[in-house]
Amino acid sequence: MNSSDGSGFPLKKENLLPQEEILEIGNKKRMLRIGVAKESLADENRVALAPHAVELLINNGHEVLVENNAGTKANFTNVMYSDVGGTIVRNKPDIYSCDIIAKVASLNDEEFSMLKGKQVLFSSFQIGTQSKAYVEKLLKKKITTVGYEFFMDRRKELFPVVQSMSEISGTTSILIAAEYLSNTNNGKGEMLGGISGISPTDIVILGADTAAEYATRTALGLGATVKVFDCSVHRLRALQERLGYRIFTSILQPRILTKALKYADVVIGAIPPEKEMQTFVVSEDAVKQMKPYSVIVDLQIDQGGCFETSEVTSFKNPVYRKHGVIHYCVPNIPSRVARTASYALSNILGQLIIEMGICGGINQLLRQHDGLRTGIYTYNGILTKESIGNKFNLPSRDINLLMAAF
Repeated sequence: MNSSDGSGFPLKKENLLPQEEILEIGNKKRMLRIGVAKESLADENRVALAPHAVELLINNGHEVLVENNAGTKANFTNVMYSDVGGTIVRNKPDIYSCDIIAKVASLNDEEFSMLKGKQVLFSSFQIGTQSKAYVEKLLKKKITTVGYEFFMDRRKELFPVVQSMSEISGTTSILIAAEYLSNTNNGKGEMLGGISGISPTDIVILGADTAAEYATRTALGLGATVKVFDCSVHRLRALQERLGYRIFTSILQPRILTKALKYADVVIGAIPPEKEMQTFVVSEDAVKQMKPYSVIVDLQIDQGGCFETSEVTSFKNPVYRKHGVIHYCVPNIPSRVARTASYALSNILGQLIIEMGICGGINQLLRQHDGLRTGIYTYNGILTKESIGNKFNLPSRDINLLMAAF
């Protein structure tokens, strides 16, 4: 007599064997709760997400809480955020209880105390000014942190946030120099650039990366004569190719650089620090030989500066004169044009969060986005950046290996 499962059909041998579980294939979209924080750091005027990015996030089904007056310094009002669906929050802890916290600068002690833990934080890290205690607090609360200065695009070719901010810094540095050459700011009363019958402004640019490139483009557009110095022939050649225009370029040879500085009206310091280089590209003796009322703009002041005479200044008191030379040494120049910089940051960050929601969360996105993994410096209570671990004597693990475990 054959056995039956109650359906009237006899049981077959293959029906009694263990069957494979059928699992859902693909990503499961997740709705995210995002907090846009107001910056408390002095001279930080940007906001992590502009209203247009908030609108995109809300249209994709996410909830966005915006701290009261978060965008005021970038001229984004509360009404602009609420009109696109953002929720204006006056209670600060509500922002820091969100799944994702979007900031520009790193957290302060008060903001740390409001974190609930196991959240995602987008912000800059600023390794040059950061402390071991800051990293340890992130690890204790198991915050997954994405540093703007670390993460790359999907092809791992560009640092998108660094690239955007460098473009802004380079372009703005020439406009700043123009201000301090004019009589309005007690300069020598010259127009940056040139007109018919008058010798053009002589500008020296130290560096050949993104900031230097955009400083060069802006200076040439205004009619100035530009000389570019860098320690890499490859970077100088690449700059010439990108410009499509032949300009004076030279390796950083002290004698040639000193001669160029003697005749310069403006000097832009845009060489990022490198271990093999001396601390200062331009010595104090070289600055002493520059023309009175010439202008130095040091774009690397937050990394120690390109000039031996550089000292950190602020937006409130941006310049000082030393050896007759005007020095502009304000860190974070993009904050000077906060609205533009906020748009640039939002274009990158907003899209990244949308991708995160589509994938189903940060873990799923990290598995798919190699470039984003380079931006993670703490992950679920584990330090993942060897450079940070070496600086603060903390153990670290490779994020790529961790992906297999979480």
